[in-house]
Amino acid sequence: MKEQSKFFAAMYLRLSRDDNVKAEHDGNAMINGVSKAESNSIGSQRELIRSFLNEQEDIELYDIYVDDGFSGSNFDRPEFNRMMKDIEAGRVNCVVVKDLSRFGRDYIEAGRYLEKIFPVLGVRFIALTDYYDSISADTGERQIVIPVKNFINDSYCRDISTKVKSQLAVKRKAGECLSPFAAYGYRKSPENKNKLVVDDYAAEIVRRIFRWKIEGMAVSAIAKKLNELHILSPKEYKKSTGLNYRGGFTGGSGSQWSSSSVKRILTNEVYLGHLLQGKTEKVNYKVKKSVEKPKEEWVRAENTHEPIISDSDFEAVQNLLQTDGRVSPESKSLSPFMGLLFCGDCGEQMVRRRVRYKESNKVYYICSTKNRGEGCSRHSIEENTLKELVGIAVRRYANDFLAQSKLFEQAKEKETNLEAVAGCQKELTRLKQEQDKYYGLCAGLYDDLRQNVVTKEEFERLHKEFQSKAQELEKAQEQQQDMIRRMLQKGVVSASRLAKFQDSLKLAEIDRHTLTSLVKRIYVFEDKRLEIEFYFRDEYRIMQEYVTALSGQESGRERSA
Repeated sequence: MKEQSKFFAAMYLRLSRDDNVKAEHDGNAMINGVSKAESNSIGSQRELIRSFLNEQEDIELYDIYVDDGFSGSNFDRPEFNRMMKDIEAGRVNCVVVKDLSRFGRDYIEAGRYLEKIFPVLGVRFIALTDYYDSISADTGERQIVIPVKNFINDSYCRDISTKVKSQLAVKRKAGECLSPFAAYGYRKSPENKNKLVVDDYAAEIVRRIFRWKIEGMAVSAIAKKLNELHILSPKEYKKSTGLNYRGGFTGGSGSQWSSSSVKRILTNEVYLGHLLQGKTEKVNYKVKKSVEKPKEEWVRAENTHEPIISDSDFEAVQNLLQTDGRVSPESKSLSPFMGLLFCGDCGEQMVRRRVRYKESNKVYYICSTKNRGEGCSRHSIEENTLKELVGIAVRRYANDFLAQSKLFEQAKEKETNLEAVAGCQKELTRLKQEQDKYYGLCAGLYDDLRQNVVTKEEFERLHKEFQSKAQELEKAQEQQQDMIRRMLQKGVVSASRLAKFQDSLKLAEIDRHTLTSLVKRIYVFEDKRLEIEFYFRDEYRIMQEYVTALSGQESGRERSA
């Protein structure tokens, strides 16, 4: 670059949050009695460069460009871009920075500016604390020193990115909410910004949404009803509370409720008291763009805050969402079997049809495949007949479940002593037998060693292998026992829930909420035979096995007496 009589300088200053993170990790290290954070501050950079320029007769300050809070990992910064426009317009021909890291930390891009762009545009570049001036720099500085320093700065950025990711991963696993805004229905705790607490008003709206879905309303109908009631959408509600909220549950209808915003609430496990985080990640530390991660890589933390929705209601809603129904266009009423009724042969949903003949007016359900003329058969069943058959089955199931309530209470009192339940599990017995076999092999090795059947080296190797296998089986037994314990406890909860339905079970007709809470699917066959898939089946099986095991213990005690 040809020397010029006068340079018009751009004072470029930059500071990012990364610098504070680094200072924290380094214990706010000191350089000549000054902390790194203080040394890198915008004020410190400005005073250092201004002092330098005051001593230069051939350099005149044109303007100051400040990117405060912007990372050096890329050059997409507002003030940097403004400076480049002034350079391209010929208003600036000299750039002064405190050091190369203030200019940028991207090794490739920084080199491109210093080695190609600035020389072509006739721009002088000065990095004060790195003692670099492009006019006086020799070939060694340009080709070796500057690239090395840029590479170190780039490595610094990579190091910071890794440390930040590690910190966030630890916080996610610990169940800390890292989202800048709480999910609708919650707010951030005033004492701990990473803790969610229930927002009473919004939580009640969430409960209504789940209740309406269980009652049979379609997602679109729920959104319409919320708008008719003039209930603020999640986005507008957050704004009304003074939050500077952008994005989130907007859907395609601006500030109103939409089907997508309702469905996001209905499928969000946050309302069970759990946190699912880490769903996206940045491509790398140089690119701001984020990509979605596979579901199996999401970070799940359970029971981190107070739930709004019960497990059983949430499960019922997830089942109903798979077969989202519609209100009958004729009656404008909700079918009690909406989303629950399926053809026993082809598996498609049954559709509701009203048949009027003379003075009679009956409702039937038929196979939707047959209704479309695509095969199968009608599987027709009249609604009143269906209600009667399902009512009998539901009462029998629930009452049979509740008949074990006394034993459930006993199980609840014996949560720390579940050998009876554990003993009835074939898998647990098999694991114990397998473990005993390996322990027996370990014991037999000592005799083999004494009789010189195996060498000392063979003894140590085989003993280690057998011991390792036995320990693995021990862990497997513990997992099995833990699963049984959780299933038993869940069975107690299920029994308590079923007990709440005792009054409704006495009624002539089972209501929609009871039906969706107990029944997952109903299959109708051509001969009007029904197969009903109930909730709590695993819990029911565990409790039955528990009853059998308990009865066996009591019989054994009677015989021994």
